[in-house]
Amino acid sequence: MPTSRAEALHLTGERTVPGVPEENYWYRRHEAAYQALLPYCADATVLEAGCGEGYGAGLIAAVARRVIALDYDEPTTCHVARGYPEIEVVRGNLAYLPMRGASIDVVANFQVIEHLWDQDGFLAECFRVLRPGGRLLCTTPNRLTFTPDSDVPLNPFHTRELAPSELDQLLRDNGFQVERLHGLHHGDGVRALDDRYGGSIITAQLDVVMGHLPGHAPWPEELLADIDRIASGDFDINGENLDASLDLVAVAVRP
Repeated sequence: MPTSRAEALHLTGERTVPGVPEENYWYRRHEAAYQALLPYCADATVLEAGCGEGYGAGLIAAVARRVIALDYDEPTTCHVARGYPEIEVVRGNLAYLPMRGASIDVVANFQVIEHLWDQDGFLAECFRVLRPGGRLLCTTPNRLTFTPDSDVPLNPFHTRELAPSELDQLLRDNGFQVERLHGLHHGDGVRALDDRYGGSIITAQLDVVMGHLPGHAPWPEELLADIDRIASGDFDINGENLDASLDLVAVAVRP
C-alpha cells in the first residue's frame, strides 16, 4: 500500500516514494521518464542500477522478461523485496556491478548518476555488463536548471550534476553511442501551476519545506491539493531546448 511504503522507507530527501501527497510532484516527474523509456525494456533482461523505493523496477517488470533491482542500502533492498515480489533484488555497490560481463540487455539508471563519486567508473561497469547492442537508460537533473547559481550541488546527496553537453560527453568518453538525448519539461498543466504560484511550482514547494522543520511543514491546503493532482502525463519529454529542461533523458548504446 502507498502509505505503508512511505512509512517503511524513511523519507530523507535522497529518494522519492509513491503515495505521499507532498512528494507527488517529484514522484510523477520521475514516473514520466520511466514511462517514456519503457519500450526499450520490452522483453529484455533489465538491471536497474540504483532502484530506490522500487516503483520504477515495478513499472519495468510489467514489460520486461526479467528485472534485477540493485541498491547499496540494506533497508531499501529489504523494502523492495517485500513490496515488489516480481523483481529480483540484489544488494551491491554500483562501483562493482555484481553481474557477468555481457549478460544484460538494458541498464536503467534513473536519477542516480548525480549521486555517484566515480561516474566514469560506474559507466565502465555498465559497459562491461551490457551485451553488444545493449542500452543504458539514464535520467538525471539538468545542472543548468537544478542548481543554476552554484558549482556545488545544493542537494546534499548529489556529488556532481551534469549539463546536457556534459552528460553527452561523459557517455561518449566511456565508449557509448548516444542514441537519444532529450529533456523533461513541464507540460501545460504544470505550467499553469507555475503561473498560479508566482512563476514556479517548485519554488512554492521548496518555500514550505525550507521554512519549517522537516516533517512538520504546514502545507497550504490548496497547494497540497494542486500537487497531489499532478500526473505523469503533465510532463513533456522532447529534444527541444535541452538547456532549459528540468531533467535529462538519455539512451546510450554499447557498440
